[in-house]
Amino acid sequence: MFSTVAVNGEVKRWEDVRLHDFAQGFFFGAGFFTTFRIDGGTPLFLSRHLARLSASVAAYSSTVRAPPPEVIREEAVRDTLRRCLDADTALGPRFTGVGKLAASDGKLLLTLRPPSPDAERLQREGRAVDSTEPGAYRHGESTPNHKGLSYFRQYTLMASMPLLANERGHVCELPTANLFALLDGQLVTPPLDAPCLPGIIRQVLLEAGHLDGLPVVEQALPLTRLAEARACVFTNSAVLVTGVTRLLGRALPDSLSVAERMRAHVLRMAAQEP
Repeated sequence: MFSTVAVNGEVKRWEDVRLHDFAQGFFFGAGFFTTFRIDGGTPLFLSRHLARLSASVAAYSSTVRAPPPEVIREEAVRDTLRRCLDADTALGPRFTGVGKLAASDGKLLLTLRPPSPDAERLQREGRAVDSTEPGAYRHGESTPNHKGLSYFRQYTLMASMPLLANERGHVCELPTANLFALLDGQLVTPPLDAPCLPGIIRQVLLEAGHLDGLPVVEQALPLTRLAEARACVFTNSAVLVTGVTRLLGRALPDSLSVAERMRAHVLRMAAQEP
């Protein structure tokens, strides 16, 4: 992570951020965050990220103290980001990487980090998903619909990246990504009550409704049906779309081409955002 950060729009050094200003977030995980991609100084889908973050804070207004409304507005966050990039020569106005906004204790913290070191390799080679965590979630559980600061469950599984499933044996998500499987001529992703995070890239693809003639739909996805998948990808805001080249021991070479088409669509949509 870079040293330049911002708290409620004030540009600071990371070493000057005070722990007691974020006590509820640190000690209790009482807060939410969102990570967004920055390409050449431009944040992708920022308005969508802020809308989701604000909705999560509002859903738990009795336990999470919201930042002042003026600092979480899109124009304010864009200005804060610009000032952070201008203030640090290690960043610069054409910075490409990942931004993170964390809301807790009445404050909005902006931090920045370089691109994922394996992002290009993942796009080129894809990744295997070869394990599952049955019963990791319960159907209808609402907390996975929010990206809470209490992220230890996902963090511990990042390296192995298993499929997280519910007690019904249905796919929910990956630790840091949503999943899409090509089944019956459709790109299928689990519904929010599976449960899973309403990922921003997931939302963009569902709103499109199709990809080159393939319907993009939200429906229950039993683990057993993955044996029929012709391709599989996972999506998140940092790397966009990654092909799953091996799923639970079965090779899926078509996943890379599907991921490439989905990535191109997402980037086109990002360019059209206001």
